Amino acid sequence: MSDRVFHDGELSAQQRFNEAWDEERSKRLSRIVGSALDQRMARFVESRDFFFLATSDAEGHCDCSFKGTEPASDGRLLPAVWVAGPQCLLFPDYAGNRMFNSLGNILTNPHLGLLFIDFASQSRLRVNGSARILEQHGEWQTLWPQAGRAVEVAVEQVYWNCSKRIPRLNDAKTHGAQA
Repeated sequence: MSDRVFHDGELSAQQRFNEAWDEERSKRLSRIVGSALDQRMARFVESRDFFFLATSDAEGHCDCSFKGTEPASDGRLLPAVWVAGPQCLLFPDYAGNRMFNSLGNILTNPHLGLLFIDFASQSRLRVNGSARILEQHGEWQTLWPQAGRAVEVAVEQVYWNCSKRIPRLNDAKTHGAQA
């Protein structure tokens, strides 16, 4: 990963589409992007029942997946993510449709993005990093005994994202809706 926060395309878009753009603004924006989860971020991530995972294959063909939690045998919800350290988080891989879109992409391109949203507080956190698939049993299996494997993410970028346009949803709307 480059030491630069924004790549050339992002800088070009900031300049092209932001009427108030100046180089100082890009420098200010780059200060909100960190490379490690602080305690507040870690608590936020671990308190989410779900997140969105973006991956792409070696050619850049993208996939976005919903990743949710699984109930334990006693009915309590297991965590969707475990923050193992300021620059390391893990999430389980459960049997799903068996298409393995995300895992297949990670095998050819380890770069990914995770989006954590709290609709009640209208908060969201973005995490970008590199992943590897853990197939050997480890500490993660204590948290997720039904998972076939886990994905370990080395955090490269993390930042709170603008709360605009996040709908405020209550539990009745988010948990009561049936697909």
